[in-house]
Amino acid sequence: MDTLDAVVVGAGPTGLVSAVGLARRGHRVRLVDDDPGPEHDGRWARRGVMQFHHPHAFRPQAVDVLRAEVPEALDTLLTLGAQPMVPGPPGGTASGDLPPGTGLRCRRMVVERELRRVAEREPGVTLVRGRAAAVLAERGRAVGVRVAGGRLDADLVVAATGRAGRLAAELRGPEESSDCGMAYVSRQYRLRPGAEPGPVNSPLGAVEAHDGYVVIVFVHDAGVFTALVARPTAERRLTALRHEPAWEAAAGAIPLLATWTDPARAAPLTPVLPGGRLRNTWRGQLDAAGRLPLPGLMFLGDGVCTTNPVAGRGVATSLMQVERFLALLAEHGDDHAATALALDAWCTAALRPWFLDHVAVDDAQVERWAGRDVDPTRPPPSDLVVSATAVDPTLMEVVGPYLGMAALPSSLAAVHPRVQEIYASGWRPPFAEGPTREELVELVLSASPEAVTAFA
Repeated sequence: MDTLDAVVVGAGPTGLVSAVGLARRGHRVRLVDDDPGPEHDGRWARRGVMQFHHPHAFRPQAVDVLRAEVPEALDTLLTLGAQPMVPGPPGGTASGDLPPGTGLRCRRMVVERELRRVAEREPGVTLVRGRAAAVLAERGRAVGVRVAGGRLDADLVVAATGRAGRLAAELRGPEESSDCGMAYVSRQYRLRPGAEPGPVNSPLGAVEAHDGYVVIVFVHDAGVFTALVARPTAERRLTALRHEPAWEAAAGAIPLLATWTDPARAAPLTPVLPGGRLRNTWRGQLDAAGRLPLPGLMFLGDGVCTTNPVAGRGVATSLMQVERFLALLAEHGDDHAATALALDAWCTAALRPWFLDHVAVDDAQVERWAGRDVDPTRPPPSDLVVSATAVDPTLMEVVGPYLGMAALPSSLAAVHPRVQEIYASGWRPPFAEGPTREELVELVLSASPEAVTAFA
């Protein structure tokens, strides 16, 4: 394949890895983003990217792509204190020493800052500060983008602008979208010198299902962790958690959070950070008629697939797309239409099932939060299959690969009959120790005068 002039729009993890991957395959890349990047002291507002400061975990699929495309970035992240998401040595390990199937515990800001540093130093990548206003087309194919009144000509345009990005949206088929039925509030902390971490029960850190809400502690790099409370979207009174007095009251009342955020153990790094409403979304490469709208234009990342971030699959599914795109580009050469069609087919087979799985799980969770009991005569949603492993650990032979994204959600059908037996017996997943949702509402409203006024 001849050397391409490529424009990558969007300098999040998807765009950064795409740009470096293209350049290291001999192509000339201009990476367009209107964010100025981190400040000299390391701070980075990253305005317009709500999830940037919220918790992230990096699944093994994401780590595999980093190891393949930007191994020096992965090495630096480990040196900076990122933790392998399996039992093993602490930060400072070389990426080549990580065993297969290893994820990474690290803040997104730290990961993205290092990826940007690599991209800025990559000889074949030029960063262009600005907003891409439109994709340019001639003779039925993409030929570049318009930026700030000018144009950047290209043989290939990669749109990695995220779910909310509108670049060339008019060319695509309608987005499939489903409200997750939950919203969350989080806060970052750092362990004090010499302090031990709190209890963990998950590769993420600690996950607890409570009576009407979910609590997660995400372990990150260099002693940093994030405490998160996810609530039903319909329970608007718990928006009060965004107020610091209400957050502190909740953190003190929920035993897991009280242990982790004890002032003797940890100090806050950020204010309380409210998250936006969560949605599962899917949108392929094709237009409403099922045709490829513009050869030479590829969509990657969250603009193709987003899922409820509580399961931590977002960066993994995005970087999996990047790796597949780079492989297909090498396979099909200058036939960009063939690359796009093959990429769309692969995403539909390999990633769309995760979108559909999240839709089903979230819908079922909303029903249970509203008081509806489990119906053991119906095929169980995936989260109830996972919960049933507490009764029958042999289910993990099937559930384990699903949890690791090594097997698609359809693989769980093999154990549905056994799981239905468990729920038909009357067993239900127990709630973690702590206040019920109504008790939590009373607690946060009493701690936050602003919230009482809003809901009076």
